Amino acid sequence: MTFPIEKIREDFPILHQKIKGMPLVYLDNAATSQKPQVVINAVCHYYEKYNANIHRAVHTLSERATLAYEEARTACQHFIHAKEAREIIFCSGTTVAINLVAQTYVRSNVKLGDEILITALEHHSNIVPWQMVCEQTGAVLKVAPINELGEVIQSDFDALLSSKTKFISIVHISNALGTVNPIKEMIEKAHAVGAKVLIDGAQALPHMPVDVQALGCDFYAASGHKVFAPTGIGFLYGKAELLISMPPYQGGGDMIRTVSFEKTTYADIPYKFEAGTPNIEGAIGLKAALDYINTIGLEKIYLYEQELLAYATQQALLFPDIRIIGTAQEKASILSFVLEGIHPHDIGTLLDEQGIAVRTGHHCAMPIMKFFKVPATVRASFAFYNTMEEIDKLFEGLNKVRKIFKK
Repeated sequence: MTFPIEKIREDFPILHQKIKGMPLVYLDNAATSQKPQVVINAVCHYYEKYNANIHRAVHTLSERATLAYEEARTACQHFIHAKEAREIIFCSGTTVAINLVAQTYVRSNVKLGDEILITALEHHSNIVPWQMVCEQTGAVLKVAPINELGEVIQSDFDALLSSKTKFISIVHISNALGTVNPIKEMIEKAHAVGAKVLIDGAQALPHMPVDVQALGCDFYAASGHKVFAPTGIGFLYGKAELLISMPPYQGGGDMIRTVSFEKTTYADIPYKFEAGTPNIEGAIGLKAALDYINTIGLEKIYLYEQELLAYATQQALLFPDIRIIGTAQEKASILSFVLEGIHPHDIGTLLDEQGIAVRTGHHCAMPIMKFFKVPATVRASFAFYNTMEEIDKLFEGLNKVRKIFKK
């Protein structure tokens, strides 16, 4: 496949530097992505030309900022094919989006003995909020197990579904393993027993097209910083009828209709869930990032990243003493592994000496590490600005690490 990789790399200023005297090889994209110049420019332009608070004034700067902020909401709507812009709630990211649903919709709609279902693939932010809700309500948390490939065992998932299942929260793509869940089928099964479904889409949004209406999910959570936008911005998608039924998550300015000391009435969605001054520049940067991705095309991005993953996997299979952790049939561009006899933190430190940035640790997925009986993994995660040559440098670096420890 022809992919304009050189042109794309020119769009990312951070990539063109040396770390400890070596050209940067950035392979920690599952933790956070780098930002194209158009995103940086959009944020700078806001601060230079129309920095003002939104929704609260009639002066020109505020009107410009408000328009840009709401255009960002519409951009998110179109990017995930939501039905209405008001179904997009801006927040700081996936973690807050999940907690919002947990403490509003779910806490209000489960009771003693009801069940919430997640999977063993989840990030901590899709485990802990549900434990908290269960402690608050008396609901029971159920976990669908995974197999040695790092895939949810679908027969076990099916067996856990019942009339007691009121809510299901599942990851679209595992941040630790790269496993892509068959979420459309899982959503259909959940709806068949009357359960509502939230999808943790933090890792999916940068790598593949997402259509929430086609998927049929009730909620979808995403983070801007994973998708080449600034940190501190993300969104929750929710079906309008569900959002309308939910109580506010936080109280304050801009989420109210009227306030008196006797009673407060709340604004319509989405503003009911957006208390206080928001991350205006983050939303503007998010729109710029989504527009940039659209100029390339997510279908092309997906195919190119699959080539990167296939090449990296091939190299890993040829490398002595590597054990790949997570070998699901359907994977996104994440290669998680351990190297026999060498702790992942040591590997990460020595790779950094060569200018190679990878993530080491439990990746906020300690249950996964426990399942595979490893304390941590090395995770190389690829974005569309990475190259085959960078993968070669990764394995050259690993070979140097191996030689050091062999001595």
